[in-house]
Order: sequence, then structure tokens, then C-alpha cells
Amino acid sequence: MTDGEAETRTLVLLRHAKAEQPTTGPDVERRLTARGHADAAAAGAWLARQGLLPDVVICSAARRTRQTWHDVALGMTGSEGGPAGTAPVVRYAAAAYEAHPDDLLNLVRTVEPEAGTVLLVAHNPGVSLLSALLDPERADREGLRTSDLVVHRTGKPWTELTPGGAPIVDRHTARG
Repeated sequence: MTDGEAETRTLVLLRHAKAEQPTTGPDVERRLTARGHADAAAAGAWLARQGLLPDVVICSAARRTRQTWHDVALGMTGSEGGPAGTAPVVRYAAAAYEAHPDDLLNLVRTVEPEAGTVLLVAHNPGVSLLSALLDPERADREGLRTSDLVVHRTGKPWTELTPGGAPIVDRHTARG
């Protein structure tokens, strides 16, 4: 295969786990609740059971998304999920916080061509709207709830990912 043309690529979208209610502090600093930590670990275990271990993780730089990724990683390597193998490349992206779907799509387009599975940990409404942009027919009209995972597949290189170009092949709501 040249330039990975016929390779299947998998994009997993994950809305961050349940976070504390907003307070007087900055929204970007909100932490996960106890339920959020458990749900994120359950998301990691589900990813491992499905064989969806990411090569690259793009994670919003907000505290709740970073905590979500940390717990997902623990869940992937825990007794339920089995060993994760090599560690993914993790990119904390400030641009993913309060991002529009086109901005999130542009972040995915920057992924190395050899990466087969990408996990994007982000926020609503952007992550839900990205899912709908990639597969308008099968996207959940209600959007992603906390700890929801949506699996999209494409045969195109990441740089060529376009609206409507990555059908949904699976979805899961993680609860710990």
C-alpha cells in the first residue's frame, strides 16, 4: 500500500467524563467527580476490550479532559482491559477547549499518517457536532453525553478527512 491509501483508520471521539458543577473559578479548571473518574476508567476498559487502543491521543488541555484521559489510560491497562502495549503519543491541545467541529477536524488532520487509531477527548457541543459532521446520517441527534464514545472509520489519510467521510461503526456510554 502506498501512502496508506487502502488502510482503515479509526477515530474515537470521547466526551469528557462527569465534571463538578461550575463554581466561581475558571471553567477550564473544573475537576471530575468520583462518578466521572469511574466512568472514564470504564471507557478505557471498553476501548481495550474492543481493541481500540489509540496510537495518538488528542486531548483538550482543560483539567476535566486531562483527568478523563488519565483515567481512560488506567482503565485500558487495568485487569479488565489487559495490557495496552506501547504508549500512545498524547497531545494536549488548548485549541480543543470550546472548539468548533471544524477546529477539531483540523486537529485530527494533523495526525501522522501512520497512526491507525486516534482518540479525541473533548467537550460539547464541539465533539458532538464533529461526530455529526463526519456521519450526519448516524450521529446521535441528542449529542454525546458524558463518557460517551463514538467510533468512526475511514479509508482516507487523516489529512484528507472530510465532512461525511467517516461513518459511525460503534458507540458506547461508559459507566463505572
